[in-house]
Amino acid sequence: MDWGTLAGTALGAILGVSTTLLAERSRWRRENSARERAVKQQLYAEYLGALSLTTHRLRDLKRDAGLTREDRMKQAGEILGSTNAYHLRYQMLIIAPQGLGDDADQAFMRIRDLRDRFDGADMANDSEWPSAMSAVREALDSLRRTMRSDLTAD
Repeated sequence: MDWGTLAGTALGAILGVSTTLLAERSRWRRENSARERAVKQQLYAEYLGALSLTTHRLRDLKRDAGLTREDRMKQAGEILGSTNAYHLRYQMLIIAPQGLGDDADQAFMRIRDLRDRFDGADMANDSEWPSAMSAVREALDSLRRTMRSDLTAD
């Protein structure tokens, strides 16, 4: 038996299997990265949508002059709960990187502050409303920038 032929065959088999395993590992990494990015994109879009919808509905509620203070307070709480923002917030805190999670939480807190403005006696003359809306816009803008940065970092 020729040992050279046997060694060459064994070496060829080892190289072939190793190359296949490396190629499969590389393909798996690319596919896994693409799946993770798609999950992040979906979550980020849903969270921004929920926060924007909440802001829009709260702004509309402020304009409704025919409601009592108690009705406004009740509806403001219902609005925040009905847009799925709480649920998505916790998903963001789990999935997003730390800095993005902090921005996501900050945006939620500003919207919750906006909701809490409805606890006041006279929403029609709330002098702090414009600054609260400005804080919400700034927090959402910061969140969008951080999300874009995270999605393009891959």
